[in-house]
Amino acid sequence: MASGNSAPMPSSAQQMPPLVPTSFPYNFPTYIKSLIDLRILKGYNVVTAQKHEPYHIHSIFRKDGFSVFEFTDDCKIGIETIDQEHRHLFEILNRAYILITTDYHSDYYEHLKEIIAELDQYAEQHFAHEEAYMTQIRDPELILQRTQHAFFREKILCFEMLNIDDFQEQQQVLADLVTFLAKWLYSHILGSDIMIGKLPPLEEWMIKENPCEFSDEYLTGIALIDGEHRELFNIVDRANRLVKTYDAVSGYDKIVDILLELKAYTIEHFRDEEEYMESIHYEGIDAQKRAHAAFIDKLENIDYNEMDENPQESLQKLLEFLLGWLVNHILYVDKKISQ
Repeated sequence: MASGNSAPMPSSAQQMPPLVPTSFPYNFPTYIKSLIDLRILKGYNVVTAQKHEPYHIHSIFRKDGFSVFEFTDDCKIGIETIDQEHRHLFEILNRAYILITTDYHSDYYEHLKEIIAELDQYAEQHFAHEEAYMTQIRDPELILQRTQHAFFREKILCFEMLNIDDFQEQQQVLADLVTFLAKWLYSHILGSDIMIGKLPPLEEWMIKENPCEFSDEYLTGIALIDGEHRELFNIVDRANRLVKTYDAVSGYDKIVDILLELKAYTIEHFRDEEEYMESIHYEGIDAQKRAHAAFIDKLENIDYNEMDENPQESLQKLLEFLLGWLVNHILYVDKKISQ
């Protein structure tokens, strides 16, 4: 459930006031304005960043005149060491964000170098701890996590190699860094890290006769939600059967079609579920919206090029993640709605 300190979602009729000082000596990049408007971007292009879908991650609240990214309860995965390290990464993000939204500085060079170096060191330590724990418990998401961690390291390496001698370039890099970190933190923690320790060890998971079968243990007692959960399981099961009987001639196209169907139905289900939670004034709706947004982000950022190169293996890993997330979300989040 979301922390009581989370800021309420602004309605279209009542938007939050601008959080960036209007007297800045330069124009703020479009994508930072989108962040301030409480949207985590899907494709954070430096020049043409756009706002996407109705899912919001309202991660910003006002404190001492600044906007700060908050480590809320729904970001906790229940493993103290990892949670503390995630909290520290939020602190680094806050320092970068406050730096770019406070008083005018003539030179960000030393600040940027310090933050990027700290991120590099932090990533090595945190990812090592996280992967060691996942290895110990034989977590089936370990391979996926290693891939995501490698992407983060490569991105920070790119920041290290950028030329930041010029003040205008420093503004660009700092704003881009804030955007990347904000998106990474919420999508990675809520989309991947939240699964750590929640799935059966790989061997146990793989020997289940049909892990895609919807059973009574997933029932929430809410007819609309249970019916849609059952359909989500059916779609995943159809995709899983196609993967196991993969046809090199037409199998790839059929699976892509099912994945697109899964995304469309998942968006529809999340909207229905959120409307129901709003109708009963469910206090955990904010955490639900954040988790939903992270899952949609996963579906929207499937690497179809990688999938085309090694379709059966890539699809199997993807389906295991999607099903595992769905099971975990129903058992530990959705079932609380009716309690």
